[in-house]
Amino acid sequence: MSFVATPQFMTFAAPLPLQSGASLRGYTLAYETYGTLNADRSNAVLVCHALNASHHVAGVYAGQEKSEGWWDNMIGPGKAVDTERFFVIGVNNLGSCFGSTGPMHVNPDSGRVYGADFPVVTVEDWVDAQARLLDALGIETLAAVMGGSLGGMQALSWTLQYPQRVRHAVVVASAPNLTAENIAFNEVARRAIVTDPDFHGGHFYEHGVIPKRGLRIARMIGHITYLSDDVMNEKFGRQLREGIDLRYTTQDIEFQIESYLRYQGDKFSEYFDANTYLLITRALDYFDPAREHGGSLTAALARATSRFLLVSFSTDWRFSPARSREIVKALLDNRRSVSYAEIDAPHGHDAFLLDDARYMGVVSSYFDSIAKELAA
Repeated sequence: MSFVATPQFMTFAAPLPLQSGASLRGYTLAYETYGTLNADRSNAVLVCHALNASHHVAGVYAGQEKSEGWWDNMIGPGKAVDTERFFVIGVNNLGSCFGSTGPMHVNPDSGRVYGADFPVVTVEDWVDAQARLLDALGIETLAAVMGGSLGGMQALSWTLQYPQRVRHAVVVASAPNLTAENIAFNEVARRAIVTDPDFHGGHFYEHGVIPKRGLRIARMIGHITYLSDDVMNEKFGRQLREGIDLRYTTQDIEFQIESYLRYQGDKFSEYFDANTYLLITRALDYFDPAREHGGSLTAALARATSRFLLVSFSTDWRFSPARSREIVKALLDNRRSVSYAEIDAPHGHDAFLLDDARYMGVVSSYFDSIAKELAA
């Protein structure tokens, strides 16, 4: 049974300097907390979200059906990250479309909706904003920071930007940077959006339209990369939609996989913001802590002092196990404490969101050890 979650909001007047050289002033962060902060404020766990997720990590909203948080199977009373022992914080990233300041909000400098004028934000910028929120909540040190995919990049960045504030980092289905193939998928998705006639250079709000065609295609491309070939074949194979025969047409939806992708694209286009999609995929592209160290990940991770758990999944070709092993090797080169689990799971990249007994067991065991540390 899930608990009831309540969104909270905090506004910051002091400008946030961004990596691009721009700054953001008068911004708001949406967040949620679960569990109770202990007396010495040492049991806080920050959860960082991936591309289309939000601060609503766990629990349900009162009176709303099917409103479970995106990691509700992982976080809650008696779950792998037990909210009876830990104080869990989920924060919506700047530039998102789920409550924190983003392209859909008014620019205080111009009095107009930001739209395409919202500054480019990076993983490092998000971490800086999260650190300010923790300051305001009176949390100096995190028991752990965790995330999957893009959230895992943020967790890794926390250990480099604020090494003294993180005791453990849990990095799931992530990578130290994107491969050229990953950047290419992101670029194709962005082109689908910006070439939609309803995009209007990112200022579509003023025209009262939404570039839904582009968003649909972007989501369909993304969804293909999140699933493994095995799962697609098992779930859909070459099955035709119910009650139809081959029509020998280039226009109709005939195969079940086509119907599924159209459904996912339609659903996504109803709730996600096009400018947010551009911003977040760009943040993914830019993340590369080794860049400032001549490409040496070992040199980049020398700053990290926390202990690590890394988890990867065998069929995840978007963020393959080899990428997690790069991080593990760089940490071991620096003689850091690292636990690593490579889960043989058929679900592709989406496996980090799903129930797998081995995966949940690994995370649960790791957080058990953190809880014992806190109790010692």
